[in-house]
Amino acid sequence: MLEIKQVLIIIAAALVSIAILFPSASSACTSICLIADDGTAVCGRTMEWGTFDLNSRVAIVPRGHEFSSETPDGKKGLTWKTRYGAVALDMIGKDCFADGLNEKGLAVNYLYLPGISEYQSYDPSKAEISMGPALMATYVLTQFATSDEVKKGMGRVRVVAIPEPALGGAPAPMHLMVTDKSGKVIVIEYLEGELKIRDNPVRVLTNAPSFDWHLTNLSNYVNLSVVPYPPKKIGDLTVEPSGGGSGLLGIPGDITPPSRFVRAVAQTMLARKTPDGPETIYEIFRIMDNFNHPLSTGEGTVTELQKQDGMRSSTIWTSAIDTGSLVYYYHTQHNRKVRMIDLKRIDFTQSKAGIRHLPLDRVKEQEIEDVTP
Repeated sequence: MLEIKQVLIIIAAALVSIAILFPSASSACTSICLIADDGTAVCGRTMEWGTFDLNSRVAIVPRGHEFSSETPDGKKGLTWKTRYGAVALDMIGKDCFADGLNEKGLAVNYLYLPGISEYQSYDPSKAEISMGPALMATYVLTQFATSDEVKKGMGRVRVVAIPEPALGGAPAPMHLMVTDKSGKVIVIEYLEGELKIRDNPVRVLTNAPSFDWHLTNLSNYVNLSVVPYPPKKIGDLTVEPSGGGSGLLGIPGDITPPSRFVRAVAQTMLARKTPDGPETIYEIFRIMDNFNHPLSTGEGTVTELQKQDGMRSSTIWTSAIDTGSLVYYYHTQHNRKVRMIDLKRIDFTQSKAGIRHLPLDRVKEQEIEDVTP
């Protein structure tokens, strides 16, 4: 028999292996898409980042604004002008977008993919078509109108590893879920140095492992159903479910990416039928409430935890996007009142002002209505 000391060594080694494959849970985002009865695609996602506050802002991007990427050797990388105006939420005070909607109804969700992402090799002779992963969502959001355009367009550029100071100098490990106005959803990943773009039939995305692994993992949950189990006869005894939800018996309840993926698929299966985009927004926010995380869910080391001053949740903000009505909605860790930005009412004509930035919260506290009689 193994001694206690040997067992502890084995456990420690296993934990180290897990940490390498799935680094500290500073991001645990979940993204979904629902289709209304009128065909409108409505997206929703949570932004989890418990290690430190991303200090996201609302960014209003005009047409014709120029973006430029760096390269690993300091050369000027991919430079482009925006074809379409967009509304997005940025990160760490930079015009690196985590989420957004453009005026053509293309929505982009940018999610963490630690331990899995491996970008294309950098070729200095191709610097002019190379960009870092932090600008992936920015590029897609401002250049394309449909998922099919994204598929073709991403093959003409190269995404290479560029250090991100906010991540200790490591390149941002990311993948994208892209949804267009027709409801076509794709996932963009860089695995083993190659671009992988896959259709997303379940319209759900979380974090590591890769998207194809999550689809395979669904085979372990083919028993899940929105229909409750029927009564069963055991001898002379009739056994009935003890309550509602028996069709989901065995659904994983932890907050790891594989478990959240399964739960998100189940939640979209359970979504009520909705007539249009505005009504589907209610259903999106209801589902996303299932994926809110507190700060105490293992977001890194003690040193990292010291950077959480002022944060109230690991879920920094939650967004919902109506691709048909062109309206972007969100609420935050500080104020769960839903705010909206109507892209149809924004003048995206290029101006000297460039990108306009708005704070997510004017006041970082919950807006509460006093209804005391």
